Order: sequence, then structure tokens, then C-alpha cells
Amino acid sequence: MNYMRSSLFAVLSIALALPMGLQAGDPARGQQLSQACAACHGSDGNSVNPEWPKIAGQHAEYTYKQLMDYKSGRRENALMAGQVANLDEQDMRDLAAFYARQQLSPGTADEDVAERGERIFRGGIPASGVAACTACHGPTGQGNPAAKFPVVAGQHAQYNSDQLRYFRSEQRANDNGRMMRNLAARMSDADIRAVAEYMAGLRAE
Repeated sequence: MNYMRSSLFAVLSIALALPMGLQAGDPARGQQLSQACAACHGSDGNSVNPEWPKIAGQHAEYTYKQLMDYKSGRRENALMAGQVANLDEQDMRDLAAFYARQQLSPGTADEDVAERGERIFRGGIPASGVAACTACHGPTGQGNPAAKFPVVAGQHAQYNSDQLRYFRSEQRANDNGRMMRNLAARMSDADIRAVAEYMAGLRAE
């Protein structure tokens, strides 16, 4: 329980320290730039391949941060590194603004594991020191744009599972304050699959 309290304190501290706003992007220009993204993410940001994320409806602040992290190498992915190589910061803001305005397509959850996933999402795993996902992502998985915590509702379960495993192995390390790495390190494969499936079926109320 002490670990969970300290994790929540760290979440709040980082959220308060982060900038509250992002210079507005131009969604019309972002749509023009998005043509190169459509092959993987779809014309409206709703990817068909579950290995690639849906970015429709994602907070502009979060999308912009991820693009910047790919550009700097803080988040490693050979395909994305090539895609962002010729983008400047305004391009990234414009793309983020375009995708933020798109409608996220709903997802579905595997009911065989969703009940377990809901318990983890809403209550964490106290015995392992895993805090509830709602602390950062909210009760309906809509995230927190000011703190750059992403929308996770409706996201492909496979993509979310992959990212949690990458955080656990530290293959992905662009989380502020190691929050996701510290939590994922305490989750089993079954925990990860269950919560990823539950998040896939979440929708805004």
C-alpha cells in the first residue's frame, strides 16, 4: 500500500508540473500531412491492424509528445523514426490537432478476461503494489490531456498489451517518472492481457 500511495503522489506531482497548454495546431494542414500516416493508421486515425494504435480522438498533447519522442529517439521504433524524420514541431502540432478531432471507433473486449481486467483497471492489484489505472486514465479511460496521459478506451487490446510489455521490459522508456515501467514490472502476462481487453471495450459515457 505504501508503494501505491507513493505512485499516486508521483502521478499528481508530475501532472501539476507539466505545462497546461499546447500551442494550437492547424487540423486542416494536419489532414494534408496525414496522407503519409494513412497506410498504417487509416485515413481517420482508426487503424485496422491491432498492432498499430488507433490515434483518432487522442489528446493532441499526447500525440505531439509521442511524435517528438520518436524524433528525439526517446521512444524507439524504426518505422516511426523514419516517418517523423522530416517533420518539424509545427507539422507535429498540426497532425496532432487533426487526429484529436477524429472520432474513435469503438472496440470490443474479450468477456472471458474483461471482468478481471475491470478489477485491475478500477482497483489495481494491491498485493503487487499496482495502482488503479483510473488514477491517470480516468474511470472511462479518457486520460488527462494536461498531464499528457492518453485515452486508452477503445484502443486495440493487442496494442495496449504490447505497450505494457514494452514498459515492463524497458524496451519502451518514455514515460514520465517511470510510472508505467514501475507498474508494468509488477504485472503478469495474464494481468496485462486482462486489463488491455477491458480497456478495449471501454467507451466514454
